[in-house]
Amino acid sequence: MTNTQVTHIQIDNYGPWTVTPEPRREVDLQTLQSRLFADLSQLFGNRDGYVFFSRFDNMIAVSNGLDLDDHRLIQESVGNRYPVTMSLSVATGTSPVQALGDATSQLQEEGSAQDKHRREILKGRTIDDEFRTADDVQIAHFDVNDATGKYTDQLNEFDTFIHIEQGYAELMRYMRQAHDSLCFFVGGDNVIGVCPDLDEADYQDAVDHVHEAVDVDLKVGVGRGRTAQSAGMDAKHALEDCRAAGTDVELLF
Repeated sequence: MTNTQVTHIQIDNYGPWTVTPEPRREVDLQTLQSRLFADLSQLFGNRDGYVFFSRFDNMIAVSNGLDLDDHRLIQESVGNRYPVTMSLSVATGTSPVQALGDATSQLQEEGSAQDKHRREILKGRTIDDEFRTADDVQIAHFDVNDATGKYTDQLNEFDTFIHIEQGYAELMRYMRQAHDSLCFFVGGDNVIGVCPDLDEADYQDAVDHVHEAVDVDLKVGVGRGRTAQSAGMDAKHALEDCRAAGTDVELLF
């Protein structure tokens, strides 16, 4: 059984801030968002967590191993370096969908994302060390088969982007609805899924579905671990096993 700890990260009052006292240049907003994501990726990553950018004003972290003090330090670091603040809500669950739902509800109870009086909320609970196990987190690393040969070296970049995004969007939707998983595009032709206790047949089902729905062929390596990073590294090694063996699914646990 998995026990995923998820942190919902939300920039406080971001929408109104972007147009106050007048609309800010989009290039400046994009720069702020990308730098904030990079800093959060490092701040959580230094503690063996993963951060996914979602919509950038909202981000999602797999934060197994971080306690509330760790979250508070990350929150303070951002507040000291950026013109915006952020709120954090943490929850746990046997599925990442359940955990994220609880984390989001906790944050919504504190007020709207555009409430100028809601600042630097920190809510939730983390997994105590005594209850943590080596199987808490299951990470799946999906990759498009021969993306370079089929798309990058054959099509113009925008058409390549469309094909990759179609595969990602269908995978994201199906894994959420059929398997209670959260999947995130992480660049190139790679998607990382945070999953509950799924087996090989579940992943084969997802790969087959994406092929049938949008004609994009995927392979996936899956790992488990005490933290997101340990599970993620096993998933990367399992993905290499897929490449070596020519298989669709490899599990390294």
